[in-house]
Amino acid sequence: MLHHVEIYVDDLVKSRQFYDLLLPKLGYVLYQEWREGFSYKDDQHYLVFVQVEDKFASFSYHRKQVGLNHMAFSGGAPQDIERLRMTLADKGVTFLYEDAYPYAGGENYFALFLEDPNQIKIEIVANQE
Repeated sequence: MLHHVEIYVDDLVKSRQFYDLLLPKLGYVLYQEWREGFSYKDDQHYLVFVQVEDKFASFSYHRKQVGLNHMAFSGGAPQDIERLRMTLADKGVTFLYEDAYPYAGGENYFALFLEDPNQIKIEIVANQE
């Protein structure tokens, strides 16, 4: 069973703003915070975000290279995802595959795809009925 995931970010302030907006709407609560990072948790797992050290900041991330491609979260019912989408749009969040929303993941797969400040793809999936 997964315990936690730790992600190094290039701008902790921007990442904090993004995840403070997103994760509470998905059932996560702020768990820890310190000068170089913060974490959110649900009942069993937590996500950690840490400011990358300056000496490693010049290495760029891209989800299509070796490494993490995306994180997918359960988002509740389709109407919950639509409300979240409207909230995120008001905050200027970058959406992916907008031309195919809400079925960019395939027929009968209702999901919202977006990008965090480090260009990590985030997928919010509706519960399957």
